[in-house]
Amino acid sequence: MNKQNVLIQTVSLSEQVYIKLKKAILEGEFPPGHRLLVLEIANKFEISQAPVREALERLKQEGLIVGKTNKGSVVSEITSKEIKDVYEFRTLVEGHAIREAMKVMHAGDFEYLEHTVQGMREAIKEKDAFQLVELDMRFHGFFYERCNNHLFVEIWKNIRTKIMRFISITNQHVPNDDIVAGHSKLLEVIKSGNVEEAATMGVEGFQFYKDYTG
Repeated sequence: MNKQNVLIQTVSLSEQVYIKLKKAILEGEFPPGHRLLVLEIANKFEISQAPVREALERLKQEGLIVGKTNKGSVVSEITSKEIKDVYEFRTLVEGHAIREAMKVMHAGDFEYLEHTVQGMREAIKEKDAFQLVELDMRFHGFFYERCNNHLFVEIWKNIRTKIMRFISITNQHVPNDDIVAGHSKLLEVIKSGNVEEAATMGVEGFQFYKDYTG
């Protein structure tokens, strides 16, 4: 096997480990404080330690794990301050992102969002909580990407995983049908062209942040 093939294989293994560990964290299988040992993970997946270290580094960059003295990598805590900060950011910014995105949306965009919502329905049927959150992020991320503000996009990328983690927790206390219904209703308002109602609905959808932080 040549050097290039080895590199491709290593990247592929790293991606697989990253996704599986991320899913375990977001679904609560690995709670805050849980230690992630390189050798233990490598043995579990029957691979070398290199791709595991790469996967852990990605998780560290996303804030899902942190380095602890004498403990190595552990799953990070979720603080009410972090949740409050994200809530404040989204209530200030996402309504504006929706307004700006609606100025340039076309039929293909509506089809994309409808497909995303349908995917959420299918994730519920398959009891795939991780995929449900992924699609939730894809739905909202669309407006950041289409609002023509590169800073918004960069900030969204930086906080996306934090939002995913929190939603993974709160979704356990919200009926799945309500989650999909809220996105479906917002999409219908967007399609109607009512900009202000859509922007308001987008922000009101974050009420669970406020309820969670008190």
